[in-house]
Amino acid sequence: MTAPSALTNPEIEARLATLPAWSRRGETITRTIVFPGFPEAVAFVSRLVEPAESMQHHPDVDVRYNRVVVTLSTHDSGGLTASDFTLAERIDALMG
Repeated sequence: MTAPSALTNPEIEARLATLPAWSRRGETITRTIVFPGFPEAVAFVSRLVEPAESMQHHPDVDVRYNRVVVTLSTHDSGGLTASDFTLAERIDALMG
């Protein structure tokens, strides 16, 4: 299976404009979500499993007590692809 094509900077900026909770950091996009406590943060991470597995596209996740940082990049492509933005949209949908 070949890796998806990396997006151009204008494509990334256009897609990022539709995801206000996300920001670009180099060749990644990231979102920090703060929850009332640790149980809620871990429950959210558990909800990430289904969309990530269904896409076979797995985020980097950092949990610090009530704060979850989700980072997306397509490592095989060396940057950001449409898959990163699709998963970001699905993660946003988990927030209600």
